Amino acid sequence: MFALAALTLLAVMGLALIRAFLGPTLYDRILAVNIFGTKTVLLIAVMDFLGGRPDFLDIAIVYALINFISIIGVLRFFEYAEKKTAEQAE
Repeated sequence: MFALAALTLLAVMGLALIRAFLGPTLYDRILAVNIFGTKTVLLIAVMDFLGGRPDFLDIAIVYALINFISIIGVLRFFEYAEKKTAEQAE
């Protein structure tokens, strides 16, 4: 059952990568990268359960925090870049 969950997560991660490369807008790509990061955390947790290694759960939590902080940082960067471009156009 958990092996099927791991395979399903891998399939969803593949679809998220496709969206990240082919996304029509920047925000679609950022959302796809966020989805990929979230599914990676879930995959690490499932592999932790399958392998019986509770150490991986700590790694998954740290990866989730890094994913969250990096997505917020990227969105802020592009928000300020758009404001700067709009100010220069005026």
